Amino acid sequence: MGTSHAAAGRSNRSVLLTVTCLGQFMVLLDNTIVGAALPDMQHRLHTQLTGLQWIVDAYVLLVAMLLLSGGIFADRFGRKRVYLTGVAVFTVASVLCSLAPSLGWLVAGRVLQGIGAAALSPASLALLTAAHPVPQERIKAIGLWAGFSGIGLAAGPVAGGVLTDAFGWPAIFLINLPIGVVLLLVGLRSLEESRNPSAPAIDVPGTVLSVLGVGVLTYGLIEGGARGWTSPVILASFAAAAALLAAFVTVEARRSAPMLPLRLFRQRLFTVSNTAMVVVGFALMGSSFFFSQFFVYVQGSSILRAGLQTLPVSLAMVFVSPYAGRLAARYGFRIVVTTGLALAGLGLLALGVVHADTGYGNVWWRLAVVGVGFALTLPPLTGAAIHAVSPQEGGLASGISSTTRQIGAVLGVAALGAVVRTRQSGGASFETGLNSAFVTAGAITLATAVVTGLWLAHSKPAEGSAVPRRPTGPETVATPGEASANSTN
Repeated sequence: MGTSHAAAGRSNRSVLLTVTCLGQFMVLLDNTIVGAALPDMQHRLHTQLTGLQWIVDAYVLLVAMLLLSGGIFADRFGRKRVYLTGVAVFTVASVLCSLAPSLGWLVAGRVLQGIGAAALSPASLALLTAAHPVPQERIKAIGLWAGFSGIGLAAGPVAGGVLTDAFGWPAIFLINLPIGVVLLLVGLRSLEESRNPSAPAIDVPGTVLSVLGVGVLTYGLIEGGARGWTSPVILASFAAAAALLAAFVTVEARRSAPMLPLRLFRQRLFTVSNTAMVVVGFALMGSSFFFSQFFVYVQGSSILRAGLQTLPVSLAMVFVSPYAGRLAARYGFRIVVTTGLALAGLGLLALGVVHADTGYGNVWWRLAVVGVGFALTLPPLTGAAIHAVSPQEGGLASGISSTTRQIGAVLGVAALGAVVRTRQSGGASFETGLNSAFVTAGAITLATAVVTGLWLAHSKPAEGSAVPRRPTGPETVATPGEASANSTN
């Protein structure tokens, strides 16, 4: 009898592992598959660069701002319930995106996708950690979960290029339909509900103010290139963003259980690591937004070929990330992070001098250097943020780290797009605008390398501290439910 119960338990955990990993795979696939389809979207939807920026940022903005609340929501109201609700919302939103007759409808669908992802991803990890109370089993499960993230990232450009080339951009969203249906059918029957009764209340004012503040700032950055930086609407949007973000800081400082505890930023290691994480998201997502467009519009590649040509970035990240935590454990956060940022910055500067006639043999290694650099940077930065707080706040620190990266991604797409638009409005070509964007991203990344070299704590992680040993991926959404999940075990 005991053997049969043990076997049933292992079988249930295997099903749970498959369901949660596949859900995370779907979310991560969506991050990179869209980039490959942007040129086709621009052609078929008759939109400009501003429209493409909204297609990407509408999704990333909602993920960034709702991530921490999504983890708490899952802990309070049930991880299975929130996970399956997130899967349902994400799947339905994907179908709506594929059927979108115009840019406005597509952006609305992307907003819904972001809401679904912000619920799905942290709930999936919370389910996983709650079902594996033994530390070693939990580490293995999270490693597989993170591994699926890497697979999703690497598969996105290829899948996006193949599907878009064969069927057009709507096909990249329809691929989520069969995955979502399977997850719902299996999850309803196989997942067990769990929750944390002591989870904090949802910080509604903080969530609303953060969404509005970053959203209005994003609007100003994206639309400023089209409307003019001194237009009343743009100036008003920047003023409103400053007021909303100031109100957010004021509210968070006064709440007993804020979504973003400002006291954590009194730790220099926590502040510097999260500041660097904003820059990583900014430079990585902002530059990745243009990779396919460079190959299609500047070098004349097909959409399928462009998807394959962007692979060196994601493949480098998938293969190098597992070693970043080990290097940080051996040499310390400062050396590994600073080296990674320097490599990424130099790679981006090198991309800033490629042209229409630059052969791919002289381009792919630049992309690979960017990927290697960011792969060396991401896990140690998350580890540094976790290392700076108490063990009980490790999940919260990891969630904040992922959120700051996503915020950087939102601002990167908006700001680097504004660089391109501003250069074009001055009479420069799209190619020249892209070069300026890559150089800007590279310069900011190199400047951040100097900051981390001077200010990031250089001590090695303490024995047993939480330095990620497996990739969480450049767009892996966070683990805000992990701490509370751990507290229930």
